[in-house]
Amino acid sequence: MTGGGVHVTGPSSDLEPNSTRPFDGVDADALGDDAWQARENNHTEVDPTVNAFAVCHEPTQRVVPGPIRYTVSRSPSSGAWNMPTSPVSRITARIAETAEPFIRFFSEYADHRDAAGPDASDFVAGNPQEPVIDGYAEAIRRHAYSDDPRWFAYTMNDPGAQAAAAASLNERLGSRFRPDDIVMTNAAMAGLATSLRAVCDDGDEVIMVSPPHFLYEPMILAAGATAVRVRMREGDFDVDVDGIAGAITARTRAVIVNSPHNPTGRIYPPSTLRRLADALTEGSRTNGRAVYLLSDEAYHRIVFDGNTFESPAMHYPSSFLIYTFGKTLLTPGQRLGYIAVPPDMPDREEVLRSLTVAQLVSGWAWPNALLQHALRDLEGLTIDVGHVQERRDLMVAALRDVGYELHSPEAAFYLLVRSPIEDDEKFTELLAGNGVFVMPGRLLEAPGFFRISLTSSDAMIERALPLFAETLAQAGGRA
Repeated sequence: MTGGGVHVTGPSSDLEPNSTRPFDGVDADALGDDAWQARENNHTEVDPTVNAFAVCHEPTQRVVPGPIRYTVSRSPSSGAWNMPTSPVSRITARIAETAEPFIRFFSEYADHRDAAGPDASDFVAGNPQEPVIDGYAEAIRRHAYSDDPRWFAYTMNDPGAQAAAAASLNERLGSRFRPDDIVMTNAAMAGLATSLRAVCDDGDEVIMVSPPHFLYEPMILAAGATAVRVRMREGDFDVDVDGIAGAITARTRAVIVNSPHNPTGRIYPPSTLRRLADALTEGSRTNGRAVYLLSDEAYHRIVFDGNTFESPAMHYPSSFLIYTFGKTLLTPGQRLGYIAVPPDMPDREEVLRSLTVAQLVSGWAWPNALLQHALRDLEGLTIDVGHVQERRDLMVAALRDVGYELHSPEAAFYLLVRSPIEDDEKFTELLAGNGVFVMPGRLLEAPGFFRISLTSSDAMIERALPLFAETLAQAGGRA
């Protein structure tokens, strides 16, 4: 990976809106869209309720000239408006441009994997390669029927699910979350997107530790903010707290950290978390508003070697602790997770209301009712973390033995391996040609590396290890 530093990306400046459209001497701002179309069609009847909901921020009162005169309300104009010619919105096109590499990769990978047949070894994503863990299907079936007619009604935060999540967090972290501090979400990605939407305004900046999850930047852009990258430290993969402190500006609204970290498996130590909290506290004081911490803790129950996990959110009250059950249960297609808001978060009630609004306008970002009802039973289930650790130990030793360079992760279920050639995408293509599928590091902002998921089956690992050695020899490395 390359050295540290700060990199900024964000929406282009051509997204400035406008609403002034002169026509025949009439200011179109004084008409709503429906009223304007009616006038263009030479209609003299205009519904006086067209703009009933357009009043905001002390709107300007204007009188529309013509045979019939109505007073309408509209917000003041905000600049020059240019009609886009694209069939999609410019912000969506900007996000699509950012997301294009991994959309393309996953599309091509799926085709190649299917063509490779049943003997393919798939290490690309944290997907299950074996049947679901014992107890999962039974829990779903147990809660799939009830005499309660409202069992499958619209469900935001099921009280039983909130209570189960809070109790589990408190047992593991020594925290004091209450059930109403828990906001149920469609897993961690929805939790991150909702949190960003709840606190960010256009022009804000969000700092993320790089390598980040490949969806962080698209979600930041969707919230109208700009992504600011701070590389993790070389060698120990720890957070560069000084780099984050130096990247905080008056526009900084949030910092995203992921511990345990994907793809390095690093658990950030308490000393780092205390320094990070101090930096965010100072940044908030200087800015006169909170710099929020979004703590992505998808893997905080998948730790190895007796390591202990300490939540970044426990050190800083203006935090969103974001969790998904998709990793612990290895059911990523069943979207279930939550945001935990610390009881002592400043302006807590206002923040919780904002999260609710963000979930509503995001298309109902709560989990479905069945998963929430089943959570009380699902909370006690987990994949066999000890067996995942055995897979880690086997693969680390075997890959090192044939000449690969990699470290042994403290947590999560990935291995980050240095590519034997500079072009990691080319090397992953060589592996794919041999029926072994991995994720190129460039998709993770880790060029020169590739990632292996330990959620593969034991049979896949057994088939793949000789092929890793063979491909290394093809690339000119030692085997």
